[in-house]
Amino acid sequence: MTLFTVLDILGTSAFAISGALSAMNRKLDLFGIFIIAFVTAIGGGTLRDILVGNTPVSWMQNGSNMYLIGGISILTIVFRNKINYLKKSLFLFDTIGLGICTIIGVETGIKANLDPIICIALGAMTGCFGGVIRDILCNEIPVIFRKEIYATASLAGGICFMILYHLHLSENLVYISTASLIILIRLLVVKFEVRLPLFTINHKDH
Repeated sequence: MTLFTVLDILGTSAFAISGALSAMNRKLDLFGIFIIAFVTAIGGGTLRDILVGNTPVSWMQNGSNMYLIGGISILTIVFRNKINYLKKSLFLFDTIGLGICTIIGVETGIKANLDPIICIALGAMTGCFGGVIRDILCNEIPVIFRKEIYATASLAGGICFMILYHLHLSENLVYISTASLIILIRLLVVKFEVRLPLFTINHKDH
């Protein structure tokens, strides 16, 4: 089993846990929890595969992902009381999923011989889109549209991946460095409450 395969499993698992926790926070039933976990885990990868013309998409070609997401969802439900501070747990698993899935997206773009900028964008889409679907279905404003630095961290990781890749460094080093950078950025910006600027229109009364 390659590191890439391990990362794929970890990314899917992290996003599945993130989705299941979010669904439980919204007090959804068992079916709702599985659906939110599923779309969170495969949403970004589905968009990625469609954009690069890899159809049927990866989770349809490999049924083990369905069993993995189902098993992870059940374990998350069973041990929900063991996971302290759900909001912090949700943030942690979402951040891990973002870091790993960004790598998978960029790598897919490289294998498809796409332009480096497109590879970086593909990585961000892969990392962020599952969370967007999760938040929309849970009736929340997607995190990438809020003040938090989320997609920006994914883009930074994608740039890091491309630089290290073109320096011909070890594949495992590129994977670990990129994921670590994205996770570190997310942890730091949340800890120190770093925000992107907001722009509003001032409406004057006439």
